[in-house]
Amino acid sequence: MRFIPLILLLSLAACVQTPPGTEQARYTPTSFAALPGWAADDLTQALPALSSSCTRLRAIPPDRSLGADGKMGRAGDWLPFCAALSNARSTAELRSVIQSHLTPYAVSWGESSIGLFTGYYESELRGSRTRHDAYQVPLYSRPADLVMVDLGEFRDSLKGQRIAGRVVGGQLKPYADRAKIVNGALDGQNLELIWLDNKVDAFFVQIQGSGRVKMDDGSELRVGYAGQNGHPYTAIGRELIARGELTKENVSMQSIRAWLDAHPAQADTLMNTNPSYVFFKLLENEAGPLGAANVALTPLRSLAVDNRYIGYHVPLWLATDQPALQRLMVAQDTGGAITGAVRGDVFWGHGPQAEQQAGLMKSTGRYYVLLPKSLPAP
Repeated sequence: MRFIPLILLLSLAACVQTPPGTEQARYTPTSFAALPGWAADDLTQALPALSSSCTRLRAIPPDRSLGADGKMGRAGDWLPFCAALSNARSTAELRSVIQSHLTPYAVSWGESSIGLFTGYYESELRGSRTRHDAYQVPLYSRPADLVMVDLGEFRDSLKGQRIAGRVVGGQLKPYADRAKIVNGALDGQNLELIWLDNKVDAFFVQIQGSGRVKMDDGSELRVGYAGQNGHPYTAIGRELIARGELTKENVSMQSIRAWLDAHPAQADTLMNTNPSYVFFKLLENEAGPLGAANVALTPLRSLAVDNRYIGYHVPLWLATDQPALQRLMVAQDTGGAITGAVRGDVFWGHGPQAEQQAGLMKSTGRYYVLLPKSLPAP
């Protein structure tokens, strides 16, 4: 999941909305005692996520900024915490390391510290290397002519913004949208990575950004995000609400899927109201699907965030209206629907239970970034 994601926010019609863009993110120092549920969490469950981010931080240039605005420090600022973390084995030891090295900051946007938290998961699919029988829906690999641009590399004021397209006559032009691609715009380029047996599954794996594919020969493959066509993500749940087919109260991944399955003649038209299209690659020897931070995601400990406000690899304390989701998380992914200073998507893992929980999650809550004490207050 990277660039324009892929997060399972199928409708943005939630009761919590991001305040106007004229407001600024605020980070207010607080104490660990003030974090809801801090004393109850089994922090060792977050060690895989923390450790994978520390491994990544050691591998990147120490002067590289975490996040678009530099408020989360640079990679080198986190190395003392990572060194101490390597010796923590128990929850008590990990709690001591965190409290000794980090300071919690409550994140707010304008006057509000409450935001929306949803869930996503690793899809399970059925596929084949060749097109035959029921296997008629391709997952495409990234086209050679797709150009993806991080605008922040050209101008500081554009950090966190990206575009994609193809070069025509020396100019970057928009790439084909979903409707054109599913109707054959990429035919003849040998980009078919895997053939799936269900077009709705193919649509949802593009929202999730990764999946496990049970192949017709009995093997299993893992696919992950390789690129995106540059068109904005549009929530089809919102479209169904506008049509009066669903309501704000009952929209979910499950209800949207049920509608698509019940209306096959209208399914393509609805799915094509989302012009975004995602390309994939095969993932090998990975502990889990890769997030935008280039580390394997950890179920219920990896959080997708808006990287303009929260740096990758930064630990956060999440406190939603569900007591079970008051826990230590790590910012390791992003999503096209994940916008705003207080906004997150919880990775639930894979399998039917993860799919069920992620599809239904729509919680209000807040979070706190945990930053090295050596840094000035953001």
